[in-house]
Amino acid sequence: MKRAFRKYHRIIGIIICLPLILTVFTGMMTTIVKEWPINTGLSSNLLLKIHTGEILHLEAIYPILNGLGLIALLVTGMSMSGLFDRKKRRTMNN
Repeated sequence: MKRAFRKYHRIIGIIICLPLILTVFTGMMTTIVKEWPINTGLSSNLLLKIHTGEILHLEAIYPILNGLGLIALLVTGMSMSGLFDRKKRRTMNN
């Protein structure tokens, strides 16, 4: 079972990597451009359009896909962690 989850985790991670990096980077840059006195040459409106997927006309589905990808990574990652194993682990005293 863990082998299957590793496979799915790897595939999902590769697929969702670029959109998540783009979302995180543009979200951070938007905050920097708006709040800090640093001239980056980037418009906060452009960054928000990229951040929300509006620039590619995906604003209705982009956040949902990002969220589903993260949930899938969390589920597969947690299942691989062994945190929910049904087997009782031996203690050091046994």
